[in-house]
Amino acid sequence: MSDKQQLSKLLAVFGLTLGLVATSVWAAETATHKHDHDQADARAKLSLNNGKKWAADESLRKAMSNIRNAMDASLHDIHEGKLSSAKYSALAGKVNDEVGYMVSNCKLEPKADAQLHLVIADILEGVEAMEGKVKKVKRQDGAVKVIGALEKYGTYFDDPGFKPIKD
Repeated sequence: MSDKQQLSKLLAVFGLTLGLVATSVWAAETATHKHDHDQADARAKLSLNNGKKWAADESLRKAMSNIRNAMDASLHDIHEGKLSSAKYSALAGKVNDEVGYMVSNCKLEPKADAQLHLVIADILEGVEAMEGKVKKVKRQDGAVKVIGALEKYGTYFDDPGFKPIKD
């Protein structure tokens, strides 16, 4: 196995681990509906780069556009509660594949990369829920989480071609 393949596998495992940890935290908060402001303040938060959006490289723009388009194509069925479990799983798979592409091709500077990881954590939380892996969290709520992460991406990253999803 080449060094690049080993690195790709390592990054994929890291991403999945991050997603599982973040999902546990999100699921606990969602299930209990408690808001501990001290805990929230202790976690990293998205921020602008001295008032400006963070730079986005080509692979990031491509992957986020693909995630946006996949979510948008299913939006009506998601809102209407008509997306089947199998279709949620397929959608989650598409999104997860794009996250893998994004992570393995990332060329952002470290501070921008750290901000991106906050967005990716939200995406992976949504993916886990869409796959039906988070008890007490509906698949539809996972889709909403991914769409929220896309909105954050558009707010915090400089991607002139990115269009928010219209409800």
